[in-house]
Amino acid sequence: MINTIGPMIGIGIVAISAGWVLTTWMRIKNGYPLDGVWGQAVYPKTDQEAVERVKLLSQENAQLRAELGSVKDRLANVEKIIVDDSHKLRSEIEALRGPSN
Repeated sequence: MINTIGPMIGIGIVAISAGWVLTTWMRIKNGYPLDGVWGQAVYPKTDQEAVERVKLLSQENAQLRAELGSVKDRLANVEKIIVDDSHKLRSEIEALRGPSN
């Protein structure tokens, strides 16, 4: 029985180490912050980096939302043109041109 405990402990230590390496690799791959020995954040190194990153992402998010709104408006116009009767569309275009001379 004592002869089987040693290899089991070794296998357990290897499994725990492999799990730690795997989770660390997954965190790095997906951009999650890494923890130090006592749980302190290793990345990003300073809070200023995190603040700048959030600010840049917020600006990009606002730009993308504005662009999405523009695309939705354009799509609504295209849908209106495609679905609308050609006669009604023709009369609206003529009305926009103004009175004929």
